[in-house]
Amino acid sequence: MKPNHLFRAVAASFLAMAAPSAAQAPDRGFTIAVIPDTQNYLDYSHQREAGFPIDAREIFLDQMEYIARNARSAGGDIVFATSVGDVWQHGSRSMDAEHAAKGLKAIPNPVFGNYLKPEPRTLTVEMPTARAGYSILAGKLPFSVVPGNHDYDAVWSDSRWPATMKGNDPMRYGMLHYGGLDNFRSVFGSGSSFFKDKPWYVASFNGGADSAQIFEAGGYRFLHIGLEMAPEDDVIQWAQGVLKSHPGLPTIISIHDHLNIAGERKPIPAVDFDAVHKEHNSPEELWRKFIARNDQIFMVLSGHQHGQAHATDSNAFGHDVHQILADYQDRGQILPMIAPGAPKAALGDGWLRLMKFDFSGEVPTVSVSTYSTYFHSSSDRMTSYPALYKEHEKPAASDAAFGAEDRFTLTLSDFRERFAKAAVAAR
Repeated sequence: MKPNHLFRAVAASFLAMAAPSAAQAPDRGFTIAVIPDTQNYLDYSHQREAGFPIDAREIFLDQMEYIARNARSAGGDIVFATSVGDVWQHGSRSMDAEHAAKGLKAIPNPVFGNYLKPEPRTLTVEMPTARAGYSILAGKLPFSVVPGNHDYDAVWSDSRWPATMKGNDPMRYGMLHYGGLDNFRSVFGSGSSFFKDKPWYVASFNGGADSAQIFEAGGYRFLHIGLEMAPEDDVIQWAQGVLKSHPGLPTIISIHDHLNIAGERKPIPAVDFDAVHKEHNSPEELWRKFIARNDQIFMVLSGHQHGQAHATDSNAFGHDVHQILADYQDRGQILPMIAPGAPKAALGDGWLRLMKFDFSGEVPTVSVSTYSTYFHSSSDRMTSYPALYKEHEKPAASDAAFGAEDRFTLTLSDFRERFAKAAVAAR
């Protein structure tokens, strides 16, 4: 599909300063692109054929085009891309058989009633758009996609937690739960053309709901492991086996839910897989059982919880693990610019994360920036950035503090000693 030229025209007039495209990377520098929750772009109801003022899918496709254009294979410096889940919006069927067999029951929900209905256009509109988007990346660079809660086949409101509709009650919206990953596997499974027989796609589990990839950059060989949301113990055992098969490699984990916007490893109360049935591991349990116990894991990337946060904690070996949340799905400033008078709608405004690793110095660093393919700008280059988003997201923060959430630098102070054996010969 061709990019929407109206988007670009409006964006160009809005910019205070445009960001340059990624340049040819030096030998010791590279970028990882992190794709936050994209479900609002793919939502069937956010397209012109459904009466929406724009085709929101074009924003998603522009994101994919940007990554492909700036991939190392195209002369840029992006060597890997990872989606942190919630690729599309809707489920397509009622409760899956596995959960029904456990005795779970669905009840009506006064808040999410329409969202809980099986939606056939997930199969005919949303999933084909996802496939088209990631086809743009195929052959350009290694990438990973993990399932978010919206990518499950079924969603329902659990009968044990009815919505109270009371103020700050954690259960005011009830408890949503999700099941089945047949839809996800049909697009991103281990047998898909995206991953089958790719040398960099080195392992998978649950048909590709969990997967592992290898890439080389900055003088090191890296391992990436993508995990399903709130994984059960068998997934953790599989991931432990992947680490055993690739000992000592600096490892990045992508998972849909890990940090909240306060930088804590806590789930959203209304979407707590572990509360619904204890076979799941909460973010804190995953930290204790797996992440903190494996010294080669140095970074965790997540989405799901609306906003931004980052935290650095010491693992069981006293080494740093950098944990980063980015999710911009609530942002909806571009629609009034394109279609004045249109009802407000959360889309995401084209924002994604670019993590630029610099291994040229004695101590490696990661410069984390937030870039919009709609505005063609990073957040720190837009003078209007706080005015656009701060009031809705973090009204108590200063403009400087708000900006620092989306532009910061991590120091990998222990990296060279920790991963000396993963260094590869210069090419």
